Amino acid sequence: MTWTETLRTGWSAIRSHGLRSSLTVLGILIGIAAVILTVGLGLGTQKDVSAQISALGSNLLIVTPGSSTSTDGTRGGFGSAATLTRTDADALASEVAAPDVAGVAAEKQTSLSLEANDTNWTTTVTGTTERWLEVRSRALSSGEFLTSADDAERAAVVVLGAQTATELFGRTNVVGQTVTMSGTDFTVVGVLAEQGASGDANLDDLAVVPLSTMAESLVGGWQRNALSTIYVQAASSDQLSAASQEVTTILLNLHGATSSDSADFTVASQDSLVSTATAVYRTLTVLLTGIAALSLLVGGIGVMNIMLVSVTERTREIGLRKALGAPPWAIRRQFLVEASVLGLGGGVLGAALGIAAATWLPDLLDTSIVVSGAAVAGSVAIAVGIGLVFGVYPATRAARLAPIDALRAQ
Repeated sequence: MTWTETLRTGWSAIRSHGLRSSLTVLGILIGIAAVILTVGLGLGTQKDVSAQISALGSNLLIVTPGSSTSTDGTRGGFGSAATLTRTDADALASEVAAPDVAGVAAEKQTSLSLEANDTNWTTTVTGTTERWLEVRSRALSSGEFLTSADDAERAAVVVLGAQTATELFGRTNVVGQTVTMSGTDFTVVGVLAEQGASGDANLDDLAVVPLSTMAESLVGGWQRNALSTIYVQAASSDQLSAASQEVTTILLNLHGATSSDSADFTVASQDSLVSTATAVYRTLTVLLTGIAALSLLVGGIGVMNIMLVSVTERTREIGLRKALGAPPWAIRRQFLVEASVLGLGGGVLGAALGIAAATWLPDLLDTSIVVSGAAVAGSVAIAVGIGLVFGVYPATRAARLAPIDALRAQ
């Protein structure tokens, strides 16, 4: 019996029980589509997280304050203490103490209401220095950024994000306009180019003012000199580790700490953030893929079930073929081909459904889904393998039937 005859006979047997075969294929189809989508969601989420972290700037170290403890013993999270000051930022900018540091941008943030004409808008106001634009890898769409003179003179100037400018003025060409914050009029000297979102933060909705102006005119109080974050840009990606050691050493000396364990600050790099986030999402992807793979197991059991039923129904056919001289391997091959065709059909249709869903779902879920060619090819191969593995027992059972017993079957 040739392969062509085997395929034709197998396909005929599958078509003769179309509904039963379709339900078996459906079980495999759902499992394959689920695996492709699960892997795609994991890869897409890793891609999004990496892009969001990279949007902070290039070769970046992020220094945040330690945690605070209230009078009743309640401990706040990291960043809740006022342990970083401008003195720390100035020390990190020293070329002698930190030769691997290319730039430093200190930040102090708060949420304030901005007013322009008869419109008001609440946004994040960031006090910073002239290196912020370079360190944070941002650009201007119009005007100019803050200067060292603005910081030294505590100038009432502001650079607006694109969305903030649009909310206040209805347009982004607003250089020279005036906005009011905490009763002080600020002149708009520049507008940032659109950057998009990073996680839950909208990078286009902010107002940037000189750090000294922020401390004296907008915040005040005993925490006026405290910083929210210090962004440190390494000279290159190869020097990121060295820059991190220099930053940690300088701050330990300034804060009188003996080790990183007792430090009241935290230094994190983009690499560590990406690695941590990727590890978390990789674990979730493996977990969800395992759950999706269970549906493939169910589909495989369905293949075995239909093949066992097929063997039972076709006992007389098997006996007749063996009586006419068909060897056991020919019987076994026919049933394995039928099982493989069911698996291949489910795999191809499942892959098509998974790819189609990966194209449509990102708009609905607002997340990326990366279709992995390896996952698609592997899923189809697994589907065929499922057909073979779960078809072995029914095929072997059919091949072992004695011709005389098979012909006696009703």
